[in-house]
Amino acid sequence: MNLPKLKIRHIETDIPIIQGGMGVGISWENLAGSVAACGAIGVVSAVGTGYRHPDLVKRDKYGRPIGTVNAHSAEALKRIIQDAKEIAGGKGAIGVNILSAITDYGRVARDAAEAGADLIISGAGLPLSLPQYVEGYDVALVPIVSSARALNLICKTWKRRYDRLPDAVVLEGPKSGGHQGFKYEDCFKPEYQLENLLPSVLEEAKRWGDIPVIVAGGVWSYKDIVWYIERGAAGVQMATRFVATHECDAPLIYKEVVLNSEEEDIVLLKSPVGYPLRVIKTPFIERLLAGVNGWNGCVSNCVTPCNRGEEAKKVGFCIADRLGAAWLGNYEEGIFIIGANGHLLKKQGIISVKELLDILTGKKPDPTLEEDPIVLTQK
Repeated sequence: MNLPKLKIRHIETDIPIIQGGMGVGISWENLAGSVAACGAIGVVSAVGTGYRHPDLVKRDKYGRPIGTVNAHSAEALKRIIQDAKEIAGGKGAIGVNILSAITDYGRVARDAAEAGADLIISGAGLPLSLPQYVEGYDVALVPIVSSARALNLICKTWKRRYDRLPDAVVLEGPKSGGHQGFKYEDCFKPEYQLENLLPSVLEEAKRWGDIPVIVAGGVWSYKDIVWYIERGAAGVQMATRFVATHECDAPLIYKEVVLNSEEEDIVLLKSPVGYPLRVIKTPFIERLLAGVNGWNGCVSNCVTPCNRGEEAKKVGFCIADRLGAAWLGNYEEGIFIIGANGHLLKKQGIISVKELLDILTGKKPDPTLEEDPIVLTQK
């Protein structure tokens, strides 16, 4: 099957794949720009941009950005988006992923629109006020949901308040890396798996004018992509597979931690944001699971639900500090995020974005799968 193009508002890409946003520092300009250059949608993370351009922000003696204005730096985000677009060379599209839970959410959304983002993808909470922050900008808005009920609430709220609807929606199941939009116990129940959530979300999307539905959270291969598109999805969002690319902005040690992970190393734990968080067992995680509290105070005030460190103190870690440590290459103290299937990447190793997209569009066999007989004949 030749995959269809993906159309979202003013955007049309040859490949119906969105590279998921990964922060801190896993998807910035190099990965997002390289994905877009191949004809897909590359997405930069708006979280912790102060780590990317430390010269633009105020930091403490450990290199941590001080306060929200420095943690989620407007100038750093602008530079990342501009650099991504330069790498893309006018191809594909560049999006920005913004957690609804981050402090200064409205300001960051406005920063992304002003910087020229083609689309904003937003989850980790319902982005009920997102349209008001980007008024006057031609930017596509794509909320992330985990149910038809959530999509209904967003559509009703946006239509009533702003006379606008989502330009597309990402339905994310509970096998993604990072934060899950489900209770811990629900992440393992059949009724909450992506394939079982899709029909009701497609039905809800049609009620509001056939909003394109993008599926995410455990989508792994060309076969998966075909399966979901045949059942009504407009495209897919994938993140973990892009970590094992040369162009990924993560440091080499991050990629090595992912490539060396086993299935039993991938665990869910409680995040200061209030959602389950899927990560790889590392020395810090081992200590945390053993009851050691690794919280060292609130420096960045990065997410609103944390209440300036109150929740971080309860769960035992500051997520900004630990993700920042991973970005800085600190294996002992960092948190390394991964999707449920991430252990399969060891069969592949590190490849180029172009080679990965050739695999995901069926042009090349998939080394992560035991049997992958479907390869399109290139014309």
